[in-house]
Amino acid sequence: METSELQNKQTNRRGFLRILATAGITAFSASVLYPVFAFLRPPKQREVAVSSVKAGKIEDLRKLDYKIVRFGNEPVIVIPTKDKFLAFSARCTHLDCTVQYVKEKHVIWCACHNGKYDLTGRNISGPPPRPLTKYKTIIKGDELMIAKTA
Repeated sequence: METSELQNKQTNRRGFLRILATAGITAFSASVLYPVFAFLRPPKQREVAVSSVKAGKIEDLRKLDYKIVRFGNEPVIVIPTKDKFLAFSARCTHLDCTVQYVKEKHVIWCACHNGKYDLTGRNISGPPPRPLTKYKTIIKGDELMIAKTA
């Protein structure tokens, strides 16, 4: 065999071994990373059909700055004002973080990226792309009920 033929065979072997090693490393990485990413992704929950929920007793709600209530799978923020109750989706429209009410500034605030909403649910600063979903509040006796707006 000539020297050039021998060098070509060695080059072909090296190339094959390089491809084989790359494929092995890629397969190993995928087998380790896939379970990690699958664990970090939250499980899908089916939507719970709810038309209205009790938020609590009116006298108890008036003592609070705000309260987060579950409306099916959706968190809802209930804010007592002087003459009425306000209810909005408690998920920021930017990245679904849970919002809170800052009473001193009269704003609904998302701590994730400093998004702010006014008391109509309209986004007034930060990255949120759209307003919060508004819910209807209904007073039944001494209880506050929350319902979806039509």
